[in-house]
Amino acid sequence: MIDYAHSCAISDGRAGNVRQADALAAALAGGGEPVHATLAPRAPWRWLAPRRLPGSGGAFGDGFARLLAAPPAVAVGCGRQAALATRLLRARGAKVVQILDPRIDPAHWDIVIAPEHDGLSGANVITTLGGLNPVDDAWLARARAQFAALETLPRPRTALLLGGDSAHARFDPAAFEALATRLDAALARDGGSVLATASRRTPPQVRAALHARYGRGGGLAWRDESDGPNPYPGLLAWADRIVCSADSVNMVSEACATHAPVYVFEPGRMPGRPRRFLDALLARGRIRALDRTLAAFEVEPLRETARVAGEIRQRLA
Repeated sequence: MIDYAHSCAISDGRAGNVRQADALAAALAGGGEPVHATLAPRAPWRWLAPRRLPGSGGAFGDGFARLLAAPPAVAVGCGRQAALATRLLRARGAKVVQILDPRIDPAHWDIVIAPEHDGLSGANVITTLGGLNPVDDAWLARARAQFAALETLPRPRTALLLGGDSAHARFDPAAFEALATRLDAALARDGGSVLATASRRTPPQVRAALHARYGRGGGLAWRDESDGPNPYPGLLAWADRIVCSADSVNMVSEACATHAPVYVFEPGRMPGRPRRFLDALLARGRIRALDRTLAAFEVEPLRETARVAGEIRQRLA
């Protein structure tokens, strides 16, 4: 029997990688906060991971060396640096699950989790429609309790989730103005309130425009920590509908894990793998392109984390 209660999440500390690794490790362990090991990669492994070189046991410093000496029952890694760490832990007897395409043979891990739009296949590969996340009904209930004051805002409550520039597309003030013009047309017809939040990648000019447009009156516009704790969980929990920029697979995946209709701003602007992800959601009817109507539609929450955790338990058993 595998002791999933002693699962460990591993990442390079980037927010998206931390969230996916923690969500899957917690789901495998049956809830709770998993132990998280944040890696501090050294040269040359910083550039060459997940490839192994002589002396790879010292690739991440003393903290990871201690983890190697007493490996967890299950290690869940996310990202390229974590892919080397999970390889090393597997050699010490841990069962290892690697999230995202490691760019080398998946056979180096017990299980690899990759989104469909990466096109990775293999006997030990489990594919997902989007990014893994902790959003389920229990998570949403906790978020509603934590941000109970949002219930008082006028309905329909529209959560506005903004990313920023990415390797695939820009999200600049002109793009924000186009998004906001469409959203304002729906608000003029329906009334209600906007609950908006920026991300780490949102350009400063867009943050300023966000606050100027929606930060006054009966709504909410969070720019950064100077505005207090990020209400993002509460926005997902209390939203009647959600509007997203198209640049973040993880952000759109979390929006789609709720019971709210999700509208994505100009999904056709995204090229490559993100476009394939958005096209898959459009084909399944889980999202719609943002227009001026925000017409309601029936949705089924996208809950990939629980499904993947169940499949991992079956395979490792």
